[in-house]
Amino acid sequence: MTAEILRIHPDEPEPDLIAHVVSSLNSGNVVALPTDTFYGLAVDPVNLRAVDRIYEIKTRARHKPLSLLIAEVAQAYEIARSLDTAFDRLAEKFWPGPLTIIVKAGSKLPLRVTANTGNLALRVPEAAIPRAVVAKLGLPITATSANLSGLPECTYANGVRDQLGDKIPLIVDGGPTARSTATTIVDLSGGGNSWMILREGAIPTHEIALTLQR
Repeated sequence: MTAEILRIHPDEPEPDLIAHVVSSLNSGNVVALPTDTFYGLAVDPVNLRAVDRIYEIKTRARHKPLSLLIAEVAQAYEIARSLDTAFDRLAEKFWPGPLTIIVKAGSKLPLRVTANTGNLALRVPEAAIPRAVVAKLGLPITATSANLSGLPECTYANGVRDQLGDKIPLIVDGGPTARSTATTIVDLSGGGNSWMILREGAIPTHEIALTLQR
C-alpha cells in the first residue's frame, strides 16, 4: 500500500475533497490529516476495527486513550457527561485552540475508545480541515499524532508519508501545521470543579489557572 496524497486548502476546505475523506473514514480507513498542532490519525471512533488499527499502526500502548476532535462545543454535551462550569469556562476561553480537556465519557461512544478509562479527551481545533471532516461525518474523529511511537510528531504531510506512507491509504496535505507545540491537557474527570494539568503545551498553566479562578 502506498498512501494517496490529497491536497486540501487549509483555510477553505473544498467540500468534494472533504466528502472523499469522509467516504474513506466511513469505509473503516485510517486517514492522516493536519490539525492546528501536528498531523493526526483520524478514524470513525465507533468503528472498533478502525480504532484498533490506529494502535497497530503507531505501535501505541493499548492503555492510552485516543484524543477526539469535535467541530463545536455543543458536540461535547452529546458524547460526554457531568460537564461543569470548569469545562464551560475553558471551552469558552480556549476553543477552538490547542487545549485538550479530559472529561467523563457518556454512553454514545464505545468504551474501547476511552482505553477502558471511561474518560474522553476532547478538543475543538483551530484548523478548518478537521472541523469540516467532523461536521460532514457527523461524529468526532480521533486525533492521535500521525507518527510511530517514539518518533517525532509531524508538522508536514511529507513527514507522515515518510513514517506511515506504507501503512495508511490516505494522507491529507493541508500544508504545514500552524504550531509545532503539543496541546495542553487538562483533566476535569475528577468532577467537583477539580482540575489537573497532565501536560503543559501551547497554553501555559497559569492561563488555565486564571480562567478557572474567575
